[in-house]
Amino acid sequence: MGFRSWFGHGPQKAVRRTVRSHRTGPVLAQAALVTSTGEAWAFATHAELLMISAPEAASGQDDAESRGAPSVVVRREWSDVDRATYDTESNVIQVHWVDGDEPTSLPLDGRRSVLPQVLRERVQWSVVLAEPVKLPGGRSARVAVRRRADGELFSQVISGGGVDLADPGTAGAIDAAEARVRSAAGLPA
Repeated sequence: MGFRSWFGHGPQKAVRRTVRSHRTGPVLAQAALVTSTGEAWAFATHAELLMISAPEAASGQDDAESRGAPSVVVRREWSDVDRATYDTESNVIQVHWVDGDEPTSLPLDGRRSVLPQVLRERVQWSVVLAEPVKLPGGRSARVAVRRRADGELFSQVISGGGVDLADPGTAGAIDAAEARVRSAAGLPA
């Protein structure tokens, strides 16, 4: 796809340079984000989600030198994404992370973009196999075998708030589920 959108508007040169220096594969989709200052873009590559922010030019100037350097706000592998939701009314994607970090909001600027579809496809591609685990006290967790961009498979436990992974009953249920999904995926248990 490159850095040009279907309508000819793409990120500034410094943002494109920053993406090239950080990405681990071709850009599959991009979207301009709504921001109160400067410019922000989300990029989906084969391996990861990137969010780049560039400050506004100094007042009265609009040249590249008066802008600060773009910064990478988010750089996460697809296997780090627990789930993402897309609210078509507000045009915002919420990305939820497996490690429990605060969700990342991607407020799309309204221009046509395939970013929501590509994000969904890349996350689904990273999930090889998943099994829900019912835990004592009505709580739950998920055990999954995920795939990194290089094809490496690994297992991952995703639990909601209040799940005590050190509890022997919880640990036993999760260990058994993890052994099942690893075995089903051909990984050693």
